[in-house]
Amino acid sequence: MILQALARYYQRLAAQPDSGLASYGYSPEKISYAIVLDADGRVMQVDDVRDTSGKQPRPGIFTVPQPPKRTVGIQPSFLWDKTSYVLGVSASSKRADKEHAAFKALHLPLLADSPDAGLLALCRFLQQWQPDQFQPPLFTQEMKDANVMFRLSGENGWLHERPAARALRAQLLQGSEPDEDPHTTRIHGGQTVTCLLTGEAAMPAATHPSIKGVVGAQSSGASIVSFNQGAFTSYGKEQGENAPVSVQAAFAYTTALNYLLRSGSHRIQIGDATVVFWAEAATHEQAAAAESLLAALLAPPDDASEARRVQDVLSVVQKGRPLTDAQLAACLDPQTRICVLGLAPNAARLSVRFWLTDSLQELVQRLAQHEADLRLEPLPWQTAPAVRRLVLATAPQREGAMPKSEDAIHNLVGETMRAILTGGPYPLSLLSNTVMRMRADGHLSGLRIALCKGVITRQRRLLQQTSKEEIPVSLNTQSTEPGYLLGRLFAVLEYAQRGALGKQINATIRDRYYGAASATPASIFPVLLRNAQNHISKIRKDKAGFAVNIEKLLNSIIDLLPEHFPKTLNIENQGRFAIGYYHQHNSFYAKNGGSTEPADIENVSEPGEQE
Repeated sequence: MILQALARYYQRLAAQPDSGLASYGYSPEKISYAIVLDADGRVMQVDDVRDTSGKQPRPGIFTVPQPPKRTVGIQPSFLWDKTSYVLGVSASSKRADKEHAAFKALHLPLLADSPDAGLLALCRFLQQWQPDQFQPPLFTQEMKDANVMFRLSGENGWLHERPAARALRAQLLQGSEPDEDPHTTRIHGGQTVTCLLTGEAAMPAATHPSIKGVVGAQSSGASIVSFNQGAFTSYGKEQGENAPVSVQAAFAYTTALNYLLRSGSHRIQIGDATVVFWAEAATHEQAAAAESLLAALLAPPDDASEARRVQDVLSVVQKGRPLTDAQLAACLDPQTRICVLGLAPNAARLSVRFWLTDSLQELVQRLAQHEADLRLEPLPWQTAPAVRRLVLATAPQREGAMPKSEDAIHNLVGETMRAILTGGPYPLSLLSNTVMRMRADGHLSGLRIALCKGVITRQRRLLQQTSKEEIPVSLNTQSTEPGYLLGRLFAVLEYAQRGALGKQINATIRDRYYGAASATPASIFPVLLRNAQNHISKIRKDKAGFAVNIEKLLNSIIDLLPEHFPKTLNIENQGRFAIGYYHQHNSFYAKNGGSTEPADIENVSEPGEQE
């Protein structure tokens, strides 16, 4: 289904004249230089075609004949390649002479009788070129191992774009000269089979073009479909014979996937998983509108106005109204088919981390439910967190540095994303890892606590009700859940400490005791309560009303607790502990009018008067 969906996407893009999609047999590649030849094959100049808009020059992207899929063999590209093949010079290759010989062996028989002036010029160049001619000023050391192409002097177009070159490429692709086209290698025997993607009789591809752009995979490309070991084959079949896909269909799905991986609007990075998505709709406009909405939902925009528009869509769906009622839905069709594919690197191959296809309406409903499950008051964010932020919340927090994506647990990435897209339960390991991370580094961000709330809420709704009480969105002073109450109590004790010591305090009880208090309350809370009496006594000297209010709040929470503090709290109750702490802690910093200070616990102000 994945490959079929990608092949259909290619057909849709190919029908758009401005898509920039490469036609069959061509692909966008990185080219750094263009060698300009005269009609006799002499080098007139070498053009630098790199992109110089950034700090460092980068190779330009040009659509050229698709290169062969190289492993360890020597296989030249058609009408372009790196300098070891084209010129026989290299800074790293020890077989540049053999690679250059292969480039000549491919091109000279094809170009020798060409009536085209450009192709004939390349033929004459190859006949007379010697690697020792690689000398300044035309050729520099910087050129070695870069990709180069050709242009005929006095003309603007590239050599591979000339009609005669395209005709010759088409001839090779049709298989009239199969031995001379490495990319379209056919399975031995040259027999047609039924293509698994199209259902049509066609010549199967022995190998499929490489997939480039997956973070962590080989820069030269990786494969989704490959058979290079006996353990992967059956019944004596070789390579692509084991899952026959036509050359054209293999080109279609790989070209579409490479297009998505290059696009900034169709891909996001979540941990080690590279996620691409696309839409299938009746019109191009409907598909584009659906893709734009999905991109904004999976990676919420930083712009405040755009974020509000996306939130309006989620609010509409959360109220049970159809997607068409949203202001963003001018061109949206709720029945548009959405495809989401998550890929992870595995050496020269790619593993499918997750795959989902569903209607736009269903997918938006699940994303809206995800947002509702994580919702806390006060909100710990101005814009809804992207999935990648959720994953990073489980990674270690280093002072003064952003968490690293490689620190996130890889399996957790796929399981979390799958839960969001399917509406299924979040992995319990998401809760346990978040709780343990808070205990380890003491970073009680609102995002981490929202994760605790989301996992417990969805677990309770979909699997089992471990408690009669739902997880509250905002402060619930009537809750009798021990974990939630202990979190509230811990926040009050910390607030009393801050009120007594003020700016003189170096480390709060949260810094020293949060981990133990949330896991083994019976061993810590009696000590904290005794210390709290000292703090309250100090406050009473200057702020008697404030001290009375603190005592009343402490007693109201203690009255709801069991007679004895629990010896231990399980992971779920440790999550409830964090939520209770968050709600109670932030209630102390509410401003007049109901607005709050920033909800990230790491950035609260000092306690004020509560009289």
